[in-house]
Amino acid sequence: MRTALIPLILLTLGTLSGAEVIIVEEIVAKVNGDVVTRTEYTSAIDETKLAVGASPELNDEQKKERIETAERETLRNLIDELLLFQKGTDLEYNIETQVLRQRDSVMKQYNLNTIEEFEAWAAERFDMPIEDLMDQMRRNVMSNTVLQQEVGPRIVIPQEEMEKYYQEHKATFIRKEGVQLSQIVILKGKEGETDEEAKTRAEQVRDRVHRGEPFAEMAKRFSDDKQTAERGGALGLYERGMLRKEFEDLVFNNNPGFITDLLDVPTGYLMLKVEQRFEEGQAEFADVEEDIRARLSGPLWTPAVRSFLSELRQEAYIEIRPGYVDVGAVAGMNTDWSDPAKLTPVITTKEELLRRKKNPKILWMIPVPGGGGDVEEPGGGIVLSR
Repeated sequence: MRTALIPLILLTLGTLSGAEVIIVEEIVAKVNGDVVTRTEYTSAIDETKLAVGASPELNDEQKKERIETAERETLRNLIDELLLFQKGTDLEYNIETQVLRQRDSVMKQYNLNTIEEFEAWAAERFDMPIEDLMDQMRRNVMSNTVLQQEVGPRIVIPQEEMEKYYQEHKATFIRKEGVQLSQIVILKGKEGETDEEAKTRAEQVRDRVHRGEPFAEMAKRFSDDKQTAERGGALGLYERGMLRKEFEDLVFNNNPGFITDLLDVPTGYLMLKVEQRFEEGQAEFADVEEDIRARLSGPLWTPAVRSFLSELRQEAYIEIRPGYVDVGAVAGMNTDWSDPAKLTPVITTKEELLRRKKNPKILWMIPVPGGGGDVEEPGGGIVLSR
């Protein structure tokens, strides 16, 4: 995860109106009321370099290409993220439940039992305060929410086009008998929990599911299998012969929507839900319609997203610092950096800057306490006095 808003190297510039002026951060781009800082920009590139360098499946030439692509596209991606977050905020999308669910998923994955443990983990793992990590989670969730809500409906695949694809690719949809399953797993042997307590926990989850609470939601919240829990318990498709006999008889002899009782397994307890059943032979169009829709809409997704982001850019006030390039810029749109000579440098206190830094919105112009204009050092950095 990209590091944002961490303490930066301070560079002494001399004096301004008798006070020693220090650059706190260099601004790379201004996007409406938010900014992209050089630290965010370089951290994103550095993380890509680390990830690419650790990829054993890539040769040296491929690694070089990936890094060069990241260097070209990083500023575009950071601006995209800000524009999407701003759009979601304007549309008043409520994402806090999703953010907290993501936080809980991370805590479960790393066996963090309290918020205090989560804070300590965030400080050690990412070298950032918990507030900044949660803000980054909000940006990620908001970006995905805006894209799904605003771009998804734009991609419409005509029914006749899907039917034509089905007829031309019928052989692709010949299936063996199978079931699509989801699971909830409750493990024994967790630290600080007896086997009897694990059984009680499993029974409580079972009872809630059987009372009608959504299986996928219960899986996300309570399943100890982290990988499937994130997908609402989704396991995928199983053909006959792939499951233990007693499990196979249960799921293949019941209709979609069927949920098992607690099943004893060596490591704990298991519940299975039959999501779909497929008969052996040629799948009907209705059974694969959503699969076909996904196949046909996939190639249209990226162009639709870029078109939407271009619209957001046209509505936005964006300035790019000289020496940096936004490869997602709209042709003919002016993103020139403001003439520093027109800015009146004003000083704020270090305490005021640090107080404002806790605000999730990073302001590139900081009002002086008590009034007096905007703060920006003529070179484009936020300034303060000691």
